Amino acid sequence: MQTNSQDSNFNSVRQWANITAILAAFGINVLANIAPFNGLTIGEISNTIFRNVKIIPANYAFAIWGLIYVGLFAFAGYQGLPQNRENPRLQKLGFSIVLACIAQIIWVFLFQYQMFFLSLGAMLAILNSLIVGYLRLNIGKVRVAKKERWCVDIPISIYFGWITVATIVNVALVLETWQWTGGGISPELWTAILLVIAGTLAAILIIRHLRKSPNALYRYFWNL
Repeated sequence: MQTNSQDSNFNSVRQWANITAILAAFGINVLANIAPFNGLTIGEISNTIFRNVKIIPANYAFAIWGLIYVGLFAFAGYQGLPQNRENPRLQKLGFSIVLACIAQIIWVFLFQYQMFFLSLGAMLAILNSLIVGYLRLNIGKVRVAKKERWCVDIPISIYFGWITVATIVNVALVLETWQWTGGGISPELWTAILLVIAGTLAAILIIRHLRKSPNALYRYFWNL
């Protein structure tokens, strides 16, 4: 009896932690654009300091954050429902999204304060958390209810897809700050190489999950 009560309390904590972390990450992102912590927004840093980095996505591509947060809000609401407190998949997901949101908040501060190498560490933490969550949910491998697919699998897939590409971009930015000359390879060729890497990652995931997770195709085409 006591164990059941403890499990219920733990699941409740997990639900509220997800809601709080997602709202906090959203709030920090909004604030970082309205009142940048170090004077420049993320977009302004990308367009000035890193204007010569060719792999940076076009400005319109960052509109995907609107879609990502719509999805994360749907996830927060769905997983927070009383009837989903004991949902086995959500229990297995654990605090992966919470950790991703915390790492994302840290990334925003590090990037705006131009600590780019440290920001790469935060980006890798986001990516790692999402990989863990993606694998724990077995996205694309198991059949789930339509509502759960739209409120859990698809939002996390879109978030994961964008962060995969963002990590490659973050690596390119760090190399730029180190004034790496490309080892004799032109910037255009390095851009092509990085795009091939991103495309290969996309192909691997799409081939693996497209049958049951068609949103994989959409998210990677958007990012690339």
